[in-house]
Amino acid sequence: MANGVLVLAELADGAPAPITAELVGAAQRLNAGPVSAMLIGSGVEGAAARITGVETVYVVDNPALAEYTNDAYTQAALSVARQADPAVILLGQTNTGRDLAPALAYKLNTAVAMDTIALEMKDGRLHATRPAYGGNARAVNSFAASPAVATVRPKSQDAVEGGAAGQLVKVDFAPGAVRSHVTARNVAASEGVRLEDADVVVTGGRGLGGPEGFQGIEELAHLMGGAVGASRAAADLGWRPVAEQVGLTGKVVSPTIYIAVAVSGASQHMAGCSGSKNIIAINKDPDANIFKAARFGIVGDYKTVLPALIAAVKKAKAEA
Repeated sequence: MANGVLVLAELADGAPAPITAELVGAAQRLNAGPVSAMLIGSGVEGAAARITGVETVYVVDNPALAEYTNDAYTQAALSVARQADPAVILLGQTNTGRDLAPALAYKLNTAVAMDTIALEMKDGRLHATRPAYGGNARAVNSFAASPAVATVRPKSQDAVEGGAAGQLVKVDFAPGAVRSHVTARNVAASEGVRLEDADVVVTGGRGLGGPEGFQGIEELAHLMGGAVGASRAAADLGWRPVAEQVGLTGKVVSPTIYIAVAVSGASQHMAGCSGSKNIIAINKDPDANIFKAARFGIVGDYKTVLPALIAAVKKAKAEA
């Protein structure tokens, strides 16, 4: 009988990525049985000991898994799922998780809930809460089939702290037909903290008037140890890289502080930042939609407000 929760562990620079600890924390709070992790890739066995808070780490280590492809990783994850026989499978709402989860659910003849922000077990079934209508509502979905598969939005769950490393279990894997292959990889150049992992995000919109307006955005983000974001309009105009776009068709972020400068707050953009704990809006239009979601709002021209805010942050840091 299916029992327990299986999470997909992801690595960043050879170490467990933040989403891994968040998934383990969410799995533990479900109280749905033993928590285990699956680690898939090439040369990843050494990282298994760094995954804590789980009873078992299932490792699929094969040269064919050096680069992520949907068909190869689906085969590997399916092998683990059949061996572990979990009641729930959790993946991050990351580039890997959002692509792998639907394919894995299909192979397991079950359903998947994408981009969940809350999870709960009721009457032996997983209930997953997802944002709907661009973040203006929340939908709660339950599962009639097993295992229940769900992706979890990064930074929506408290990460597990400490704990012992899980028992290593190697899973035999002989890849079948792999129809896709990675021929090249282009990585967007970035400095500092990743947008998805940042605790502070400062985002600029079309209201900045041009790419030069992002100079203040960059300075404030640097001072606060955060990352720079951009609205779709700013990215489409070529003012910022597409990799920095926040919104329904860009990155979904959930920082502690989200500062939106000259961003109108269209529903597509709010879908990407509505999970932020504190939204601070700076806009000269008092009727801008962004103020409806903001905890703090400043009505004024960013050219006046932003320098004053930067000066205040510098003063506070100097006095700390």
